[in-house]
Amino acid sequence: MDKPRLTRARLDAAGVGVFFRPRDVLPLGVSFRQLQRFVAEGTVEKLGGGVYRLSEVEPNEFETIAMVATAAPDAIVCLLSALRIHEIGTQSPRQVWLAIDRKARIPRRLPSAVRVVRFSGPMLTYGVVTQSMQGVRVRLTNPARTVVDCFRYRNKIGLDVAMEALRDAVRSRKAMASEIDRAAEVCRIRTVIGPYLEALSA
Repeated sequence: MDKPRLTRARLDAAGVGVFFRPRDVLPLGVSFRQLQRFVAEGTVEKLGGGVYRLSEVEPNEFETIAMVATAAPDAIVCLLSALRIHEIGTQSPRQVWLAIDRKARIPRRLPSAVRVVRFSGPMLTYGVVTQSMQGVRVRLTNPARTVVDCFRYRNKIGLDVAMEALRDAVRSRKAMASEIDRAAEVCRIRTVIGPYLEALSA
């Protein structure tokens, strides 16, 4: 009987990304011992936080985000990291910005440095979308919601960053002013962002 192998095609067919945890590949017939053998052979690389990756896959700009999403699948990529994904503004964060439920524990043994903020209520779901990065399911805030969050957390990232995000999102049509206004209403920060939206429309 042939030994089970790990290939991009097999992982894709099983709905598993190129970054994975040992339990993700068990349904493919790959035991932890076999996974360690693949590491020794060089076909699989072991990363931090109990995350592995296929050696054959070329790294790209969002590899770190995909790795973190593999280790913390319930977290939401937000703020500066979401701006980068949506190509809004000029920020290039060194850490991955994540949002988790205010009652949840901060994930441990993550494969990269992260900054964590807390969401609650409607903010855990409103404007949260799913995107595939190197086969990994990544939850993140959409452009309008990301801009609004920048104003909510302006004390952490700076008001100048929030204003740049707002201007660029509207100018590039990544988010309509009406979408940002609605997200601001849901997130209860409409009184803060409203004057800036009005100034853009003037």
